[in-house]
Amino acid sequence: MKPFQYFRPASAPEATGLASEDVRYLAGGMTLLPTMKQNLAAPTGLVDLAAAGLSGVRAIDGGLEIGAMTTHATVATSALVREVLPALAKLAGGIGDPAVRNRGTIGGSVANDDPSADYPAGVLGLGATIVTDRRTIAADDFFLGMFTTALEPGELITAFRFPLPVAAAYAKFRSPASRYALAGVFVAKFADGVRVAVTGAAPSVFRVPAMEAALAADFSPEAIAAIAIDPAEMLSDMHAEAAYRAHLVGVMARRAVAEATA
Repeated sequence: MKPFQYFRPASAPEATGLASEDVRYLAGGMTLLPTMKQNLAAPTGLVDLAAAGLSGVRAIDGGLEIGAMTTHATVATSALVREVLPALAKLAGGIGDPAVRNRGTIGGSVANDDPSADYPAGVLGLGATIVTDRRTIAADDFFLGMFTTALEPGELITAFRFPLPVAAAYAKFRSPASRYALAGVFVAKFADGVRVAVTGAAPSVFRVPAMEAALAADFSPEAIAAIAIDPAEMLSDMHAEAAYRAHLVGVMARRAVAEATA
């Protein structure tokens, strides 16, 4: 790891004032710090957001707002999240182990767009809005590719706004070693349609329009049983081959629908 400067601002405006092309924001550090240790990332400075006042869960008109620095453990145990959006609480509770859940944050997870992270599926599957210090970004416009998002240099995620679905569930097949998703599927049913988002299987989180259309007509596991995922678009590595991941997407999608209708 190369030397760097460390900053701990007391507010979001102070944090953004420290931003530059060579300075990175530090949330939970679950992705950034390991890449720095391997010299895959070498920022000249880190802006620690722990004291910037960006955490918390609150009800808003028609939905739920979660601060970017809210930990996975807080989301998983929040009485409000468990009441109005239990699928998201379950997703958060299945991330990593207790140490990871108590340190990692929703903002850090989404900002990195790690291919195997869980939160991108929840954010995209629910059609959430990403709030930054400069603008709001629809989830459909945010995730651009492996470790690539619509965030501009120095732009800071401050919160997420989630609409409340009629029914929703998340199912994932996790790696037994890392607990990362080999394939995770978030299904959300709204009054005007269904959204299906997949993480872990491809270079970036993605939606499955064919499943969404079928589930809009018949919200049941059987409605998507015959829908196949193209292995050519899936990841293939030491953990799972592309064809296996494509198969898992279908299995996890059916499990998620079954849970959402239970």
